[in-house]
Order: sequence, then C-alpha cells, then structure tokens
Amino acid sequence: MTTGEPANASASHSIDPRGPRFAAWLTTVVLGVVLVTEWWPVLLAQTAVFAIGAFAGPGFAPYGVLYRRLVAPRLRPTSEWEEVAPVRFAQLVGFVFAAVGTVGFATGVVALGAVATAAALLAAFLNAAFGLCLGCEAYLLVRRLGQFGGRTAH
Repeated sequence: MTTGEPANASASHSIDPRGPRFAAWLTTVVLGVVLVTEWWPVLLAQTAVFAIGAFAGPGFAPYGVLYRRLVAPRLRPTSEWEEVAPVRFAQLVGFVFAAVGTVGFATGVVALGAVATAAALLAAFLNAAFGLCLGCEAYLLVRRLGQFGGRTAH
C-alpha cells in the first residue's frame, strides 16, 4: 500500500508528484465551474483549500488528503519525489489569485473576479495536463534571484 510519503524522507520535505497533479485536476474543475457560474462561495472554498496547502502543507489540504487516502493506495509505489517547498509556494500564489477573485466576484467587480480566477485556472490546467507548475517555477526563480541578489560584480 502506498502511503503517499517516501520511506526515507519526511513528509514535510518530499511529496509524491502525482498528488499535486491530482489536486490540479480538481482545482481546474472547481475554477472552471466558478468562471461559468460566477458563484463566489465556491471560489471562497477553493481559496481555503489553497490556504491550507500553502500554510499547513499540501498533505493537509483536502485534495492532498483525498489523494493519499483514495488514489495513492490504488497506484503503484513511486520512486520519484519532489520538494514540498515549491508546491507550497504554488499554493500560496493560487491562494492570492483565488482571494482576489473571491473579492472581485463578491463585491460585484466581476471583471476582477473573472481575470483572477482565469489566471488561477490557467495555472492549474497547465499543471494538471502537462505537469508544468507555474508557481513551482516562480519559486525556483525567486530562489535563484535571491542567491545572486547579495553579490556584487567586481
């Protein structure tokens, strides 16, 4: 039985990369429904999912729990693991976009809600369909820039 955690690493440092892709598929569906219906309470719920993933970790978010309990046990064990920090950062970015979208829809600024939600939807779809995590890539870019930010040329 697959637990969703590597045997040789703590869950706080490494995760099964299939979990975030599963979550991205669910997120894509939820955000698609929001764009079609403009029903902001659904977006508020997705915002909460992103918040849990960002602040507690993806393993604690509802989609991560679903993956670990219902999906992972039915899959072959994986030998591939990825760092959790970029995924948490991606969840934070999703949280920001979903929060802005929620505020937009809830206050009647539908264009703001739609644009923010569409941006989050695009990112979720790219991750789900192609394994391209824009938030993860942004995290790596920020880290690289931070490493060189303190150096000066001689």
